[in-house]
Amino acid sequence: MTTTNSTPSDHTSDGTSPAAETGSGGVRVLGTLRTADGTGVVHLEDRYATGPDDLWSALTDPDRLRRWLGEVEGDLRPGGGFTAHFFASGWEGTGRVEVCEPPRRLVVHTSSPDQPEGVIEAVLTPDGDGTRLVVEDRGMPLDQLPAYGAGDQIHLEDLRAVLAGNERCDARARWQELNPAYQELAVEPR
Repeated sequence: MTTTNSTPSDHTSDGTSPAAETGSGGVRVLGTLRTADGTGVVHLEDRYATGPDDLWSALTDPDRLRRWLGEVEGDLRPGGGFTAHFFASGWEGTGRVEVCEPPRRLVVHTSSPDQPEGVIEAVLTPDGDGTRLVVEDRGMPLDQLPAYGAGDQIHLEDLRAVLAGNERCDARARWQELNPAYQELAVEPR
């Protein structure tokens, strides 16, 4: 298992975190992989050059989500249910907002056909003139954990691109670059 050893002040001149881990071909990896309760966990951290309120809006406003993540429709208040289709990964399913503490913490439960139920938690922390975002995606099948890690990183990279006024990446090409690096981080079931 790989761990991240960076502090909030550890970032490059463009506001990004330095590579906590460099995988195959020098690919910057934002995440680590681990197991918990027999399922996989992807833990990702990055710093964004925007304030917590703006980043929170990008994570919770359906119009802004549509720009970087996908189509999300429904009740996004605590206890509310929603449906979603994520562009980069192709994930489709339903979710329920469990915790909503603007602009600090969001927890959603997810469900999709033929997949175990999952939990996505996002925690935002002010970091100088930017915001540190920590995302944990829990409940993945262990045999697919590296693929989920690569996909989750693409979502966060798309968020960064859109916040900077750019387009989302070519998800298929980026996944092919990231997946080998996440394969190197694969964990053994316990």
